[in-house]
Amino acid sequence: MALFIPTYFSPISQYKAILNSETLIFEIEDNFQKQTYRNRCYIYGANGKLLLNIPVSHPKSGGKIKTKDVLVENLDWKKQHYKSLTSAYNHSPFFEFYKDNLLLFFDKKHKYLLDITIDSFLLINDALDLYKKYSTTLKYDVNDVNDVNDVNDFRHFANAKHTTDNYFKPYTQIFDDKHGFLENLSILDLLFMEGPNSISFLT
Repeated sequence: MALFIPTYFSPISQYKAILNSETLIFEIEDNFQKQTYRNRCYIYGANGKLLLNIPVSHPKSGGKIKTKDVLVENLDWKKQHYKSLTSAYNHSPFFEFYKDNLLLFFDKKHKYLLDITIDSFLLINDALDLYKKYSTTLKYDVNDVNDVNDVNDFRHFANAKHTTDNYFKPYTQIFDDKHGFLENLSILDLLFMEGPNSISFLT
């Protein structure tokens, strides 16, 4: 079993771990943390690495809030994200192939951040034919669970500042002639460039 935090169109490093895990558990009882992949991802824009951030509501008291209870701000962020993705990948080999599913995702009404991250996982799960099922946690375990019930703890992948030792097999990127190869971007970058062949870069 492998424990992950559901994130927004997760980085490639997380999908490398997901692909090599038989049973997935999503952590939904953790406290929300700012500046993590819970509500952001990075794509390849014309000027290099581009942040797509989902605006969320924070408690007025300034206290902690569980990620599963985080509400999404009622702003026009979906239109902005889709516009940024279209601008970046409209001429990529596979953007048109996945465009309709992406539109359905952004057209869906989402109230909670967790619903967005789960739906983004399901979109990629379907696009890459991963056939990965998942369950969710019932309580938060503050301890390292690597040695408990054969659970591998991959929750650290949600930390945008986490440095990974993973080797990323280079693939052609849309603006690599300008900025070179940018590793560990959102899985969308790999999907739009390699399509079904993305799996070969995750093993």
